[in-house]
Amino acid sequence: MCPDSTTEAGRRGEDLACRHLEAQGLRLLERNYRCRAGEIDLVMLDGGTLVLVEVRSRSGATHGGAAATVDGRKQQRFIRAAHHLLLTRPDYRRLPARFDVVALDGGHAGEPEQVSWIRDAFRLR
Repeated sequence: MCPDSTTEAGRRGEDLACRHLEAQGLRLLERNYRCRAGEIDLVMLDGGTLVLVEVRSRSGATHGGAAATVDGRKQQRFIRAAHHLLLTRPDYRRLPARFDVVALDGGHAGEPEQVSWIRDAFRLR
């Protein structure tokens, strides 16, 4: 897969995840927050809670599927990016926050067979 199609597939996955979460009542605040520490795919609001979302896609279920790719190393990068976000967006600091994962598994032609929303997927250590 060429880099452009990988980027395009990632964007489609993030779009799908965003629509899925918005259908559940969350509100999008930011997309693709980037800093040297890492990236947060979606920054959303669930009532009064700041939700930091990692979107992962896998075409096959080998090695545990998309959710299994959010390992300890990925979580630490995500947490460092979250700290940076909170430093640069003081209005977010007053809100309780959680880390969610949206896993897109299986399927073909850009449409996953399964969308799994894992609320509070991991915590600060």
